[in-house]
Amino acid sequence: MKQPDRSCNGKVVTFGEVMMRLSPPGRLRLSQASALEVTYGGSEANVAVALALWGVPVEHVTALPENDLGRGCARFLRQFGVGLDHVVWGGERLGLYFYERGAAQRPDTVLYDRSRSAFAALDPGMIPWQEVFAGTDWFHWSGISPAVSASAAMACLEAAQTARTMEMTVSCDLNYREALWEWGRSPEEVMAQLIPFCDVLIGNVGSLAAMFGLQVADDEEGYRTASRELVRRFPSLRLIAITRRVVRSARHHFWSAALWEGDALYTGPVCEILPVVDRMGAGDAFTAGLIYGLRAFGTDRQRALDFAVAASSLKYSVWGDCNLCSIAEVEWAMRHLQAGGG
Repeated sequence: MKQPDRSCNGKVVTFGEVMMRLSPPGRLRLSQASALEVTYGGSEANVAVALALWGVPVEHVTALPENDLGRGCARFLRQFGVGLDHVVWGGERLGLYFYERGAAQRPDTVLYDRSRSAFAALDPGMIPWQEVFAGTDWFHWSGISPAVSASAAMACLEAAQTARTMEMTVSCDLNYREALWEWGRSPEEVMAQLIPFCDVLIGNVGSLAAMFGLQVADDEEGYRTASRELVRRFPSLRLIAITRRVVRSARHHFWSAALWEGDALYTGPVCEILPVVDRMGAGDAFTAGLIYGLRAFGTDRQRALDFAVAASSLKYSVWGDCNLCSIAEVEWAMRHLQAGGG
């Protein structure tokens, strides 16, 4: 993997589905709601928004229906500076998801309505990846994209293969979603074809178990064991980040992460999040922070990890899927966490 530093000025490309998010106001249940709040989100698009706000040139590749919902989604992303030059316009519909915020010991819940979405209908060959990747030094995707449909999985594989051929850094956030893997092949089988094209892998112990059959403890020794086994299976991997979320209640979480490279394990601060405003997209904020940090801070892996943890901790305070916090705010949070706050 190329060593990123402050001279990195190539484009970052992200690939994945964007959906309309519909939520009852406050902490109402869906069954109580007479109105729904609207925003847009998707794991990889959330990463793109954060990077764009931090001054990184970024393009998101997706498929959107050619109707008012698709155009509204495009306007939402463009307002933050995300490029959309290679969106595939067409398909039946924009995917939806309904997000019900939890309260006390009632957890948050998500209900998907994304069957026959424009993204699910993507086929290999529909996106000119060599053209997309011109001037790009980093490609990011997540395990949600191949989970959506067989054809989307093949399109994701095509993208990862092209990125590897063009010698750019490729990152993957495992983002295991059990409800999505319904098209006939197991996550372990599909991801085993995709991960060999990656340099950077991000996940938690639950996703490692679901996607690779790795049963490891959620602690530093477990992270070392998992990282060594992943590199044994997938020698292309150079950096592995493992996140950890502990939920005390719907509004009280703890968040941290570790980063493994060359048998060295870096650990981030433990952040106590109270109260949680919106947990959706916190993992994506971590991913964006890690990508930014690895590109901006050279070989200072600890600083990159601390930036990512601070960015994700701030996302818990922001309504919606996207992290709208500035670099200055993230750096303030880094100093606060290093001083023992949380």
